[in-house]
Amino acid sequence: MSSLRRRLLAWTGAGLAIGLVAATGVIGVRARGQAGELLDYQMARIASAVPPRALGPMPPPRLEALGADEDVVIQIWDATGLRIYASHAVAALPGLARPGFSDVAGPRGGWRVYAVPIAGSVVQVAQPLAARDALAWRTALSTVAPLGALLPVLGAVLWIGLGRGLAPLRRLATEAAHRDADALRPFDDTGLDDELRPLVRALNGLLARLGGAIDAQRGFVADAAHALRTPLAALTLQAGAAARADDAVARGAALAELRAGLRRADRLVGQLLTLARQEPEAAQAAARAPVALAGIAREAVIDASVAAEARGVDLGLARADPLVVDGDADALRILLDNLIDNALRHAPAGSAVDVSVGADGTLAVEDRGPGLPPDELDAVFERFRRGRAATGVGSGLGLAIVRRIAERHGARATLSNRAGGGLRAEVRWPVAAARPA
Repeated sequence: MSSLRRRLLAWTGAGLAIGLVAATGVIGVRARGQAGELLDYQMARIASAVPPRALGPMPPPRLEALGADEDVVIQIWDATGLRIYASHAVAALPGLARPGFSDVAGPRGGWRVYAVPIAGSVVQVAQPLAARDALAWRTALSTVAPLGALLPVLGAVLWIGLGRGLAPLRRLATEAAHRDADALRPFDDTGLDDELRPLVRALNGLLARLGGAIDAQRGFVADAAHALRTPLAALTLQAGAAARADDAVARGAALAELRAGLRRADRLVGQLLTLARQEPEAAQAAARAPVALAGIAREAVIDASVAAEARGVDLGLARADPLVVDGDADALRILLDNLIDNALRHAPAGSAVDVSVGADGTLAVEDRGPGLPPDELDAVFERFRRGRAATGVGSGLGLAIVRRIAERHGARATLSNRAGGGLRAEVRWPVAAARPA
């Protein structure tokens, strides 16, 4: 099982280990340079300490071999180039070098050599480079060794610190696990660290949206139940009247009323389903594509022409500018069908209904009906809300569907009374969302 605490500890420990290795390397390089300077100074002091009178006959060299960490080897050469003294009997000792400091390669490794002429002879002090490197790395390791010993202590401190730091997250998870489905109150972010506060705020935003969606669904179900109660009761009464009819004429009239009631109920259910499909959660899956509004307007006018003729209303496409918006073509067609149907219901016989698509991002339907009082121009967009002067059969869902579809497409649906009488229903897109075809 993956553990954030262990993962953070592992990454932190790996970072500390890499840092210690890097620090050891840096300290070793610096210690090598500083030790080299100090040892060079010591070699020069050793060579200058040899008195001229000591350059005569010399005792034989020591027979012991040179150790790996031997400090220096001293050799003396006469004016003819003959070595007259060596402090150690080592076959791999460097030969006579030029005056001053130099690095000399040997069969068993390099040497650091300092040579200085004294009284006609040459005193040469040499030291293995390996001994210098060993001294530098011993210095580096002795410096970082205490830090390495602290790694377990640091690991324990980090483990405890991470546990305390993640405790608010565990408390948040525990609180969420013990809530029931209806507990949508926001989580308290008081006292939380800055890294956890954005997560809690995002969760609270999600809970708020979820609560809004649940409230909307509950309201929709309640409204639907209320709206269906009346037509279902009417259907029950009409069915009873048809069953009690004594003659064929009365039975036929009762059956006609029953069929009309069924059509109204069917239309109401269809509008409820349409409204449910326009809810944000259900509408997110709908595909979006460029939609030419003028083409949709032509099709809607043609399809509604029979109903308009039956009502004695002149339905036409007054303006069809090329205009394209991004959206769901089927939903936009439902929007326009509802606007046209609403206009035909309120337009008196012998009047006209005009549909127009403007290049300024507007889709409008105008009728010559009675219009609406100013206080109802916005209220009728609510579900199951009809105007006080409304006549005929209706459910009050058509304009609610129009507004929901318009909001989904980033547009604004409004109603206004025409100066010459009648109502203008307009859906307007922002300039940035609409473009010429």
